[in-house]
Amino acid sequence: MSAADFAADLASAAHADAAWTQVCTLADIPALGARRVRRPDGVDIALFRAESDRIYALLDRCPHKGGPLSQGIVFGESVACPLHNWTIRLGDGRAQAPDDGCTPAFAVKVEGEQIYLRSDQLHAPIAAMAASTCHGAACGSAA
Repeated sequence: MSAADFAADLASAAHADAAWTQVCTLADIPALGARRVRRPDGVDIALFRAESDRIYALLDRCPHKGGPLSQGIVFGESVACPLHNWTIRLGDGRAQAPDDGCTPAFAVKVEGEQIYLRSDQLHAPIAAMAASTCHGAACGSAA
């Protein structure tokens, strides 16, 4: 299966019917903070708790130079990369103008105090995740 086919399958999967993996609890993520979750391939996902108290998940790499977004400052519904202060929207992983780029976003489900990530996305190749969530924008694959 090609990365494009995999991305198409991810995009067409019904959000409500996806298998979910419990990764942490709400108490594990501080207000306006982040927590890292390791994927099976060793690449981290950053879970963020925004000002609205909503939980978001992004690949823990800034699209600019690969800075660890989990170490950035969360404000509103965005995070500032700790390396060069790029502002990344938590909802879709896109850098805010004048910067340009995107880091893959992951679906999140919160039930009570439990936080879940989609199992298929936890195991998906990063290139497929970037293709399905960044829509051609430069993705957070910088090292």
